[in-house]
Amino acid sequence: MTVQGAPLADRIRPVQIEDVVGQDHILGPNTVLRRALETGRLFSVIFWGPPGSGKTTLARIMAKYTQNPFQSFSAVTSGVKELRRIIEKAENDRRQFQKATILFVDEIHRFNKAQQDAFLPHVESGLIILVGATTQNPSFEVIPPLLSRARVMVLRPLNPEHLKIILTRALHDKENGFGSMTVDISPMAMDHLIDLSAGDARVSLNNLEIAVQYAAADQKLGHKIVLELKDVEAALNKKALPYDKGGEEHYNLISAFHKSMRGSDTQASVYWLYRMLMAGEDPLFIARRMIRFASEDIGLADPNALVIAIAAFDAWQKVGPPEAELALVQAAVYLAAAPKSNALYLAEKAVKEEIEKSGVQSVPLHIRNAPTRLMKALGYGEKYLYPHNYPGAWVAQEYLPEKVKNRIYYRPSNRGLEKEIAKRMAEWERFKQKIS
Repeated sequence: MTVQGAPLADRIRPVQIEDVVGQDHILGPNTVLRRALETGRLFSVIFWGPPGSGKTTLARIMAKYTQNPFQSFSAVTSGVKELRRIIEKAENDRRQFQKATILFVDEIHRFNKAQQDAFLPHVESGLIILVGATTQNPSFEVIPPLLSRARVMVLRPLNPEHLKIILTRALHDKENGFGSMTVDISPMAMDHLIDLSAGDARVSLNNLEIAVQYAAADQKLGHKIVLELKDVEAALNKKALPYDKGGEEHYNLISAFHKSMRGSDTQASVYWLYRMLMAGEDPLFIARRMIRFASEDIGLADPNALVIAIAAFDAWQKVGPPEAELALVQAAVYLAAAPKSNALYLAEKAVKEEIEKSGVQSVPLHIRNAPTRLMKALGYGEKYLYPHNYPGAWVAQEYLPEKVKNRIYYRPSNRGLEKEIAKRMAEWERFKQKIS
């Protein structure tokens, strides 16, 4: 039952499987969770996903489909005393209804080890079916004994199409949404609401509610409400930046960002990064481009660049907006300021061209693996020189096939660490020539 005066996001929360948007991989026909709900044979589960992806909704649906007693417990506002009260009620309910209590634990990652331990005996005894929700990787945030007794199900971020379905449903829902008010929304206003939500259904619905209330105050009572882009901008105090994620501006901005980092301009790199973020670009798309940049434009001139770029990607997945925006900025500044080298990129192109041109070349016998007697008899691994048996763990021997043995693919620059790599390669080459 909907609580009068509750936020729109709570009022139109789905109450049946068919109404859940965007999680077909765990709720579609013949999935494990779908079958468990339909048969009433529930199990403890931890839902891991970004904010507003439906973790709380799924927990409530589990209770509705099975008619099991349901208790909600927040790691932010509840403590051990509250847990004792819930366990006591669960014991009473089991005696009365012969059913386990579904205990929904929101933000379970916020509990420390001792607090998480408190759930264990009750999960093991079957008194409670634990349903945890977390935005953090359970592998790091949930104790192994709990993980071993619960399935981890990953909820995917909602994409723009999913959010459009949810917002349209809210506009047409006469009982819990705005269907009785007759609200029309322009495509640009809808797109702006979606862009501002960062994949979070709750945020998109809260913003819609604020925007409709704002527009309604300016229009005559009983008349159709027309929600334009200017109304959404004014209500939320957020201007829509011109940006088409599938069009030219999308490619223009990512190009400007990439070229600014390549040109070692930290100021421009930060500017173009935020132009994309504030326009609603997927932050993980930006992070993926920085990972590629770290190898393509920096490479071994500064190997730490790749580590920093991957850390920014992980930070966004684990923390999300707005806190993780600084992790993206940190990576962009680091990449822009790092010494540059495209030697790895050129090596990649050269070796691919070589393989296309020269075809499949046989592995030289002396560096083949020889796990069987027959292979040894055929000369596999014969005359292989084990580098660790020689001074400096290096010995002159050929590793390339005969046809391509003198090819040079990787040519390090004289910048950053590659200067040292080039020096080592030159020393090895001189020694190799001396021996031969």
